[in-house]
Amino acid sequence: MNPLNRFQTETQAQLEAHLDRLLPVDPESRLRTAMRYSLFAGGKRLRPLLVRAAAEATGVADDSWLYPAAALEMIHTYSLIHDDLPAMDNDDLRRGQPTSHRQYDEATAILAGDALQSLAFEHLAQTPSTSADVRLQMVLLLARKAGQSGMVGGQMLDLQAENQALDQQQLAQIHHLKTGALIEASLLLGALCGGVAEPVPTALARYGRLVGLAFQITDDILDVTTSTHVLGKPQGSDLASNKSTYVRLLGLDGARLAARQKIDEAREALLQAGLTSGPLHGLADYVLSRPY
Repeated sequence: MNPLNRFQTETQAQLEAHLDRLLPVDPESRLRTAMRYSLFAGGKRLRPLLVRAAAEATGVADDSWLYPAAALEMIHTYSLIHDDLPAMDNDDLRRGQPTSHRQYDEATAILAGDALQSLAFEHLAQTPSTSADVRLQMVLLLARKAGQSGMVGGQMLDLQAENQALDQQQLAQIHHLKTGALIEASLLLGALCGGVAEPVPTALARYGRLVGLAFQITDDILDVTTSTHVLGKPQGSDLASNKSTYVRLLGLDGARLAARQKIDEAREALLQAGLTSGPLHGLADYVLSRPY
């Protein structure tokens, strides 16, 4: 097993165990069962991987990174539950299984998402080995990156952009918010665990923005090149919704080149700040090569 695969496997195992302790099985609770259904549905756990990579690159030796990592995964999961609702993308599949509102019902899906969102902030505020001031910074950072100035704002722009022809700058703005904001938050929350000073946070933020954009470009490529069975969601869903994508704007080869350029720029941002961490560099390349 190569070092990056080992890092991914270890991080995912630690995160799963942490989430299981945080949200134990309760067969009597329909809400808890629905929360767990989506939270443990699989996925790459990219954001927690980035939290740990940034934390360790900035000197964190304990497992305090697990708290922001879990918070980010809960925020990400809630956003996917709501994304899939009939009022939004109206998807039937997520990660190869029925979406939350199909498995349960719309009301339960909405409440499961709401509960995961609030639990994320409750848990983040309890991050160990950090001062009250740092925990406050963490909560403020995640609130900004997840809300109207970040992920939610990007989702609104994405909905408004359906059936419209966007240029590359407009499309990049949507994805900087919708996808990139939480990826950027992952790096900065990890850095806060380490309490580092500039220029490291600025470099990590730039790395996060570029990796987030490369992630979305790769998503657009996979949407037209990968089967529903492998993707775990309907192939061609962006085309079906008449959304502007990087493949539409740049063509398949152009989109691949653009993603590669973003990753090269992200790695350069790390090097300029003296960050030579293997996982951070490896995860940047993983974004391009992931199968789904």
